[in-house]
Amino acid sequence: MNISEDQLKEIVHNIVRQVVNQSDNISSSKNSTDKGDWGVFDDMNDAVEAAHEAFLLYRQRSEQCRKTITDSVRQMALDHKEELAKMTVEETKMGRVNHKIAKFENAAKYSPGIEYLQPQAWSGKNGLALDVYSPFGVIGNITPSTHPGPTMINNIIIQLCGGNTIAFNPHPSAKRLNAKVIQLANQYMVKAGAPKNLVTCVAEPTLETAKILFGHEKVELLSVTGGPVMVDMAMTYPKKVIAAGPGNPPALVDETADLTLAAEEITRSSSYDNNVLCIAEKEIFVVESVFESFMNEMEKAGNYRLTADQMDQLGKIALQLSGKHWLIGRDYVGRNANVLSKAIGIELSENVPLLFGETDRNHPWVVAEQMTSCIPVVRVKDFEDGLQASVKAEHRFKHTASIFTKDMNRATKFTRVMDCDVHTINGGTLRGDGGELGEGYFSHTIATPTGEGICTPLNFVRKRRVMTYGAYRFV
Repeated sequence: MNISEDQLKEIVHNIVRQVVNQSDNISSSKNSTDKGDWGVFDDMNDAVEAAHEAFLLYRQRSEQCRKTITDSVRQMALDHKEELAKMTVEETKMGRVNHKIAKFENAAKYSPGIEYLQPQAWSGKNGLALDVYSPFGVIGNITPSTHPGPTMINNIIIQLCGGNTIAFNPHPSAKRLNAKVIQLANQYMVKAGAPKNLVTCVAEPTLETAKILFGHEKVELLSVTGGPVMVDMAMTYPKKVIAAGPGNPPALVDETADLTLAAEEITRSSSYDNNVLCIAEKEIFVVESVFESFMNEMEKAGNYRLTADQMDQLGKIALQLSGKHWLIGRDYVGRNANVLSKAIGIELSENVPLLFGETDRNHPWVVAEQMTSCIPVVRVKDFEDGLQASVKAEHRFKHTASIFTKDMNRATKFTRVMDCDVHTINGGTLRGDGGELGEGYFSHTIATPTGEGICTPLNFVRKRRVMTYGAYRFV
């Protein structure tokens, strides 16, 4: 058969088109899992799709399998705590490496697990009723810059326990660290038998990628541990939101208190990782009759006392008015006390835990959630005056508060009036979140605005009732 040149060209073109179409079909049929680097994706849509594909596999796994997988994340955090702690401080410029290490240990050891997801059963004349817990699906997560790694590890553990998977939009100031945590977590989990991409993130997180995450049809629940802008934005979407809100925890010291204990506990807690934890004390109210004695104890605890003028001077440098709210300047968040003191010409050792000094109760240092190594101390007339000052300073966030007193009636009234999610009595506020310093379970998500408080796996599952009528009555 003779074929003309034009016919030959047409045949060749048809073959080329077929090859191209086959290539496109193969490319379009590839899973989004082929696009990521151990859970880190260039596109948020791909990150969510990969997490959803993983969810369809992971939801079939038993509770024991989930425990094995989440335990591998705990082990990863312990194996890499020094590396990740150094990386965190280098990238965010906040906190202290030794405290970052301790936070990774705390998240690994004390994040609650599947033991919180025990089913309940009722058996009687009508049969058997069973309450069980099932996953939501893909959970969209926002993580902060203040403790990006431990928050991510804590969320991975408590959210994967219920059979969920996670797509993260990390804080841009900690994107390299969070990508590393995601990659290591996936590597450990796959080695433990998990599907790929149980946790994912976008490599370059922005406000736009957060909006994509919040609005994606395959994201069933939003978990936000970030600033008020992110929380407010998440609340505009028609989805269940679990959100950690702001805090400005006051500590009240009355005339009956053990002043040495109060100074030592507040120093340990407020200076921890340079006060970047929302649960840490931000201002202290002290009854006037023991004010100077308490200030002396604060100095004995290793802190450096500033004069009222120096507190004003530092405040003008480190605090900024944003609309109606005072905020700590980005260059001073989570910085060592000697960095702050240097700003007003005072050279100190980097081992000094805190700067402290007297202010009035309306000073920007008191009003702001300052998250830095300088804490204001305010004179109050008596317990009642201190209680009212504490209520005002806490702004009714209902987050955290503490009192040092030997009068348990006062302690009772303080906790009832403050009505916070976390209270400590005669101890630093960090002890209220359990873990190494306290009792009970620990979480980096303290969901005050949405009411869950210190979160557990129970907050990230659906409770379902299964009733079998007329059967399974064994007695």
